[in-house]
Amino acid sequence: MAKKTKAEPETKETESGFNLSQFFNETKQELAKVVWPSRQQLISESAAVLLMVILSATIIYLVDGLFSWASGQVF
Repeated sequence: MAKKTKAEPETKETESGFNLSQFFNETKQELAKVVWPSRQQLISESAAVLLMVILSATIIYLVDGLFSWASGQVF
């Protein structure tokens, strides 16, 4: 058996396998670090995303119509 180096610390997960309660505790700790947006920020950024999606879809629709018309003229 090879010796463990300092780069490979022995952890509890490698000894005992998956620990469900530890997983949920660590998940809770990580979620506590998340900076959640304010209600106003959420609304304004959602509106910006929706407007960009609508704009992109409209441009794709118009370009598709242009190419459909052009191919109808050629063929």
